[in-house]
Amino acid sequence: MAVGATVRRFEVTLSDVDRGVYETLDLRLAQHPSEHDRWLVTRLFAYCLSHQEGIAFSKGGLSDTDEPPVLVRDAGGRLVAWIDVGQPSAERLHKARKLVDRVSLYTLAAPDALRREMATRRVHELASIEAHRIDTPVVDAVAAHLGRALSLELVRTDGRLYVTLDGQVVEGAIELFSLAAEG
Repeated sequence: MAVGATVRRFEVTLSDVDRGVYETLDLRLAQHPSEHDRWLVTRLFAYCLSHQEGIAFSKGGLSDTDEPPVLVRDAGGRLVAWIDVGQPSAERLHKARKLVDRVSLYTLAAPDALRREMATRRVHELASIEAHRIDTPVVDAVAAHLGRALSLELVRTDGRLYVTLDGQVVEGAIELFSLAAEG
């Protein structure tokens, strides 16, 4: 018998001071058995830190090659933002950027590793892709608390993330960087 996805519930009090977004979110994420906890938490952060009207998690999750893990659609259902997680290939980001005007990436990977990958082929308007590197200890702290339900407070201000879990605050950087080769 195949093992199914684990549905996790997150209650997030979001204060994204850098973008002026303040929301209380009640989210359900399906975690595929092959999905690492770090990837799930990074996907959660990508959703929260990109929160706007029309945002959603993709229906296919990890198995969907035609949609990102997080996306934004306009009122007419047209895809307007592709929000990827992890270390996508240059080919995937090229396809995404050709499809939509706004592409973002949330990752734990070092910027240089991603830049090397992007140099393997031409990526359409690479410099316009917003890449965000999240400090791993912040993601690991949330991953260590995963259960069927988790309440947390997530604050972004001045390029820093502050996560409050069970009365404890964990903080780290969220660095915006270019995927284009430097120099």
